[in-house]
Amino acid sequence: MRHNVAHFLINVYFCSGKNSINQLNSTTMKKFTFALMALLAFTFSLKAQQFVSTEPTNRNVIIEEFTGRGCGYCPDGHRIANELMAAHPGRLWAVNIHAGGYAQTSYPNMITQDGNTIHGGFSISGYPTGVVNRTTANGIDRGQWGNQANNQMSQVSECNVAGMAVVNPETRVATITVEVYYTSNSAVDQNFLTVAMLQDSILGSQSDYGNFNPTQWIGNQYVHTHILRDVISQSAWGDPISPTTQGTLITQTYEYLIPEVIGSPNGVDVDLNNIHFLAWVSERQQGNAYRPILTGCALDMVQGVDAPIYPTIKGISQTGGATCTHTKDIEVNVQNIGTDVLTSMTFEVEFEGETKTVNWEGELPQYGVEKIATTLEVPFGTYPIHVTLTEANGEPMDKQATGSVTCIEWADLETENEEEEIRIEVMQDKFGNHITWDLTTPDGTVLASGGPYTMLAAGSATQLHIESATVPVDECAKFTIRDQMGNGICCSYGHGYYIVKDSQGNVLFGDENDGEFGEEASHLLSVRGPQAMVEVGTTEVSNVDYNHADFVSTLVYDGYPDEVGFECRKVTSSEPMIIPGILNEFQRILGSTDDLEHTSIYVVKAYAVVNGETYYGSETTFQTWTEGIAELEQSLKIYPNPTTGVLNVQGEGMTSVEVYNTVGQRVMTQVVNGNGIQLNTESLNNGIYFLRIQANDGAVLNRTFSVAR
Repeated sequence: MRHNVAHFLINVYFCSGKNSINQLNSTTMKKFTFALMALLAFTFSLKAQQFVSTEPTNRNVIIEEFTGRGCGYCPDGHRIANELMAAHPGRLWAVNIHAGGYAQTSYPNMITQDGNTIHGGFSISGYPTGVVNRTTANGIDRGQWGNQANNQMSQVSECNVAGMAVVNPETRVATITVEVYYTSNSAVDQNFLTVAMLQDSILGSQSDYGNFNPTQWIGNQYVHTHILRDVISQSAWGDPISPTTQGTLITQTYEYLIPEVIGSPNGVDVDLNNIHFLAWVSERQQGNAYRPILTGCALDMVQGVDAPIYPTIKGISQTGGATCTHTKDIEVNVQNIGTDVLTSMTFEVEFEGETKTVNWEGELPQYGVEKIATTLEVPFGTYPIHVTLTEANGEPMDKQATGSVTCIEWADLETENEEEEIRIEVMQDKFGNHITWDLTTPDGTVLASGGPYTMLAAGSATQLHIESATVPVDECAKFTIRDQMGNGICCSYGHGYYIVKDSQGNVLFGDENDGEFGEEASHLLSVRGPQAMVEVGTTEVSNVDYNHADFVSTLVYDGYPDEVGFECRKVTSSEPMIIPGILNEFQRILGSTDDLEHTSIYVVKAYAVVNGETYYGSETTFQTWTEGIAELEQSLKIYPNPTTGVLNVQGEGMTSVEVYNTVGQRVMTQVVNGNGIQLNTESLNNGIYFLRIQANDGAVLNRTFSVAR
């Protein structure tokens, strides 16, 4: 596939005595529009760069690794490249090119025409092999990549490169802008700009002679990462750019239609959520004895459309690590790919047959990302969750996403002390050098660790290791045991196992049969002090006016709490207002506020903090008074209330009526022509509802009614 280059702009700064551009070759000239050619004939654009730095920097590194699914040593190359990328974030990127004798055309076929072209430009004598910034004419062994990369990163680059790719998820068109700025003169008058699309998370087979890269296996499927899928430049070796003199800014824009599938036969779907783009500048094109890459970078990538209001759900994730509580933190990752700023969104979270409404208010600019947080009460196990974005900036939406949430069962241990000492017994098999374990807190703090142990001489030998660790009170600790080979500690290499006990010798988890755990096994342990009985009552609301309300609740607790108060929020917002409270001698929590907004519906609940843990009472809904609607308020009639079917709403000066349920969802709206309407409530469930009545002077009146059949 060849690609359409839509725009090619050259911006020249008149500095260092350079005030002319070299003649462009005829192939490049054919890509210009007539309007742009006319513009270049009369003037140069002096627009400053948007993305690229103008300060001298050292070279970044592109490692092109030639690999294949049939190559048993190639996972070791993948591992080494991954480690180099992790050691040099933002400075080094690997490009896995499936080409040569070990590349396979069975699914997933990751061979590309451009990959074959690049592979053919170097002398390749074995796999895996690679070139580091194309500084050698032949592929070099994976053991040399690190030294070669460090050498490159220590040198000052002649230019910098940066840019952005904006992907329209509806049309699959990527608008890619790349800027190159020369901080010094290149050794040659013409360089070459390459833009490539890579893809991660492609599952498929992979030969692996020595389990070189265990972290990329999921069951019997290998996770292929940073795979070259396509070179977007006109040539696999890049597009010519000039001039290459100090102070030159070159901006190139591509319009690229991302294919649905790449590869024939047995091609692989191009997943927009797992692609990214790299750009690099080469000194010379293929065919020269020396053609180094001067520098490269990963392009920023966002999704975007022309519609004014267009939020999209990027994913659903569980946060907070493994915790010893059924309350789990969930984040809905939302990106604004429309042109307008998003100020409000409403979500429905469906979990285990119940729906929870989450409201968000704020400012989310174009391309911005917001993590919308909520919590779920999750039983032990893994369960699906479904999220629907139902409204944005007041407009109805239907954006959906699915995810999962997990609650790992934990062992409870109560102690009178400030910490508990636990005993860890590991019976290793022959390959003790593959066994490790650790005990960590939810934030990743390592409380204790053990292994690797020694490799035993006998074929099925075992050896017992007994170690201890301490866990602070009121802590949740995660014990994880791992086997590097992924086959546990058992069976033909000796019958191994693990057991974890408390200080009294009671088994918390594990037994003499727990050796067949595969790659790893994990357990949670909750160490608690004596538990207090805490119960917070439902909040009663009184003395409500335009901006004021008084709150009272009850507390059952044999002691004095760390803190008491109330959380109060508008039903259209997920952010609560904290109202401090006091606890009187009758164990009643008291609080009040003058910070409410008139004509608003609120929910409030009391809370108490005991030993660092927060306990809540049930929510109560109330509404504040409305100002400026005397005429409508005097004439308003709502009947019958409760209603079994039709609800009559009559009053002078009404323009519209909206109906909300107790969680803030708008379930009905109707325009009023005259002084009355009838609302058919047959579609509503039994319960309490709120009327939001708009007056013709712009004021709003709130009322309640109930449906009872």
